[in-house]
Amino acid sequence: MINTKVLDRILNKVEKPARYIGMEQNSINKDLNKVKVKFAFSFPDVYDVGMSHLGLHIIYNLINKEEDFACERVFAPWVDMEEEMRKENLPLFTLESKEEVKNFDFLGFTLQYEMSYTNILNILDLAGIPLLSKERKDGDPLVIAGGPCAYNPEPLADFIDFFVIGEGEEVILEILNLYKEHKEKKGTRDGFLEKVAAIEGVYVPRFYEVLYNDDNTIKDMIPINPAAPKKIRKRMITNLNNMFSPDKMIVPYIETVHDRVMLEIFRGCTHGCRFCQAGIIYRPIREKSVDKLVELAEKLIESTGYENVSLSSLSSCDYSELYLLISMLMERFEKKKIGVSLPSLRLDTFAIDILKEIEKVRKTGLTFAPEAGSQRLRDVINKGVTEEDLVNTITKVFEEGWSSVKLYFMIGLPTETDEDVLGIKELAYKVKDIFFSMPKEKRKGNLKITVSASCFVPKPFTPFQWVGQNSIDEFYRKARLLKENIRDKKITFNYHDPRLSYLEAVIARGDRRISKLILRAWEKGCKFDSWSDYFNYENWIEAMEELNIDGSFYAHRQRDLDEILPWDFIDPMVSKEFLIREYKKSLEGKTTDDCRHGCRGCGIVGCVMRGGK
Repeated sequence: MINTKVLDRILNKVEKPARYIGMEQNSINKDLNKVKVKFAFSFPDVYDVGMSHLGLHIIYNLINKEEDFACERVFAPWVDMEEEMRKENLPLFTLESKEEVKNFDFLGFTLQYEMSYTNILNILDLAGIPLLSKERKDGDPLVIAGGPCAYNPEPLADFIDFFVIGEGEEVILEILNLYKEHKEKKGTRDGFLEKVAAIEGVYVPRFYEVLYNDDNTIKDMIPINPAAPKKIRKRMITNLNNMFSPDKMIVPYIETVHDRVMLEIFRGCTHGCRFCQAGIIYRPIREKSVDKLVELAEKLIESTGYENVSLSSLSSCDYSELYLLISMLMERFEKKKIGVSLPSLRLDTFAIDILKEIEKVRKTGLTFAPEAGSQRLRDVINKGVTEEDLVNTITKVFEEGWSSVKLYFMIGLPTETDEDVLGIKELAYKVKDIFFSMPKEKRKGNLKITVSASCFVPKPFTPFQWVGQNSIDEFYRKARLLKENIRDKKITFNYHDPRLSYLEAVIARGDRRISKLILRAWEKGCKFDSWSDYFNYENWIEAMEELNIDGSFYAHRQRDLDEILPWDFIDPMVSKEFLIREYKKSLEGKTTDDCRHGCRGCGIVGCVMRGGK
């Protein structure tokens, strides 16, 4: 255990000391001397962000319900805390027991976004764990990682001992039970890595060699250990009703990004938006039953005291029994003034009846994601919504008394023209016109439209994984075009930093040579890269120049369809042939219908949507 007197002294000097003290409601503190395997779970960002991640609550409670295992949490200390820790030589510790992270058997990272990778190195350094996997000895923790970004694990290949590809609820216990047996037999670190490589969904980077062509593209990836499979198949939970779902969540002392009950209603998505990685890697669609969800909601509200339930999924309005679910939740909780909220909504599936149920307790702002400004471009990306959908939905929303609407778009999508970009402005103005075309007595509140434009980043395992990203200058030009044309006080326009999106593309589509870039950027002081106050673009560019890495090779280059991609050794269950077919259809502006209306042949065996045409 760390020196708590030093910690107490430090906590008096930092902002939000509650980030570091633990002891929250529903946290679990086991006697580490009595458990057989100790797991430190890390969300590589500040506590306020990490505690809003549903996956953390699932894995934390799942591991801790096992008598022989303990799971404790560790986050990236904010800059003020890090400064004090380094000054006092205080090593990184877990929240529950204040034990040094380096004394755990495992340090597990969840990879939710690429621009948190320098934080991973900073956490390892603060913990006193060697940064490079090859330099760790038998006494060091096994550093593992999972989450959506693990579908291209190569940029972190030098740092992570092994990755878990896919959904973790089953596989994490398989790994910990295997380690428990291995530890009892006093096995070596390398011996365990050979054993764990046999578990489906586990990838051990050191067991593979990558060969390159003269043009820097990948020639081949060869297993160099008999334990290593040629292809890594993702893990998937078949039945969500039977899987572990926590009935308690830790309740922080301080405000976090999402202070509410998060109720996961289903996994997967059937729409097939061509830019969306989550829509591919979380296939096939699997729903929880209404009865199971209502039971979970009651337990979570009772154990947390939260006053809002957020229905979590990739597209919550697609839940097949959504109206029944919301009606039952409102029936249970309306008198207690507990509200229900839906995250980002598709304009084609939004039901006014659902809206009326939600507003019984309180009105929250509504967020819609048209993604593109023109119908042509929405067809290219297979968004599956029309301008008519927008007009109909927004009209009903305003008639029901809403006056605050957020619209999410992307700029830089494949085949985009300036006309498409200006279509974003036209849609925003159309929303404003709908509001003011209503009789004055029917308008409620002051109209507020927020238009947000992110910069498109081509991601692995999408039909757009082959396309080149717009240049930084082109992103800025398109953002300026919108900013100069949106001149209305009722409409607020925001756009993401194109430089950050460029680096995100470099890492997201990188091979294992990008590990050296991440290390050099961290050595130059890069951390909290997704926080605008701490993002240092110049340091990243200097790191590229020093290492002779061409960022354009990864971000801006158009790939050939037969090129070996850094992530091709992973099997997401969706076939590459399907992705190629969808990419070719996008160039022709052809759409693919929702899987719920019949199987589209994406290649997943055993999918409930199969059996259609």
